[in-house]
This record gives sequence, C-alpha cells and structure tokens, in this order.
Amino acid sequence: MSNKSKAWGYVVGSALLLASGYVLAGGGGATIGTVADTLTKSMVSITKLISAGSYVAGVALALAAMVKFKGHKDAPTQTPLSVPLVLLAVAAGLIFLPSIMSSVGASLGFSSSTGMANSSGGGFS
Repeated sequence: MSNKSKAWGYVVGSALLLASGYVLAGGGGATIGTVADTLTKSMVSITKLISAGSYVAGVALALAAMVKFKGHKDAPTQTPLSVPLVLLAVAAGLIFLPSIMSSVGASLGFSSSTGMANSSGGGFS
C-alpha cells in the first residue's frame, strides 16, 4: 500500500469516527434533525472566526502596504509600485469580506434578519 492510499485511509477513518461521535451524542435518541441543528449552531462560531481573521489579516496587509509604499518612495527600482497596490487591494477585500458574507447570506436566506433561519415552520426537527 502506498503512502497516499494510507493517508486517504486515515482521513476517511477519522471522518467516520467524528461523524459517529455526532450521531451517538444524543445517547441513542439523536435524529438526523438534531445532528443537523447541532452542526448549524456550531457553524456560527466558525463564521465569527473567519470574520475576525479576515479583519486582522486585512489590517496587517494594509500596514504592510504602507511599509511597501515607503520602500517604493525610498528606492523605486527595488520595490515596484505594483506590490503595495496589490497588498492594499487584498487588504480592502479582506476587510470587506465579513460584510459581503453577511449580505450574500441574507440574500440566500441564511440570515436571521430575513426571518427564514429562525422560523418555526422551517429548519431541522
């Protein structure tokens, strides 16, 4: 058996082990609906983590762009102007990523602001 197929075996085995933990978490009374509700609730913390990480990375890249602009001013032949401009564009994209994610989620019906995510008629039960 090659190393690649062993690695895939470990990945699949780990995924099955984690999935069985979610299924058996209810003490035998867990249904697909309760498992889906648990996973949906845990996704909220993941989106908050992505939002916070994108803000931090955006600010860090904006600061790096300022340093690169200074480097271009000091030595234009060593630091091309495209480097700080690209850093600044990526920083702006990362800073606005959370608001883009929330507006896309609201237009697809995944936000509580539309009333669809927390409605009693829909959902997993």
